[in-house]
This record gives sequence, C-alpha cells and structure tokens, in this order.
Amino acid sequence: MNPSQLITMANQIGAFFETMPDRAQALADIATHIKLFWDPRMRQGLLAHINHIKTTHNSIETEHLSDMIMEAVALHRDRIL
Repeated sequence: MNPSQLITMANQIGAFFETMPDRAQALADIATHIKLFWDPRMRQGLLAHINHIKTTHNSIETEHLSDMIMEAVALHRDRIL
C-alpha cells in the first residue's frame, strides 16, 4: 500500500479520535485501533513513512500526517507493532 493511502486512512482515524475529551486516552486508542485493524504491512508502511520523515527532516511530508497521528505513534509505537 502506498504511503498516501496510509496517510489518508491514518488521518481519518485521527480525526475520529480527536473528538474524544480525554486526549491521552484518544492517543492510546488510535494506537490500539491501528494494531487491531491494520495488517502488519500497513503498520510497517506507516512507521517506515514516519521514520523517513524524521530522518530526512522533510517538513512538507510531515504536514500530510495529522499531529494527532504523529503524537499517537510517538507515544505508543510499541503498541502499534
């Protein structure tokens, strides 16, 4: 699956959970949702894309992933794997 499809799907998940009043719980729930409903190749693709963003310091690509998703992955990466 290409990164743009994963980004779109991840941002849709982030938008849904962003409405939750407890941000910490929402971030944990995002990670759990991705773990439960995405196959391993999709999860690895998302994490690889985020690693690429971090190693290249590409702010243009960073803008494509929502802050909610970036924060959820940063805090709960182990839960997603």
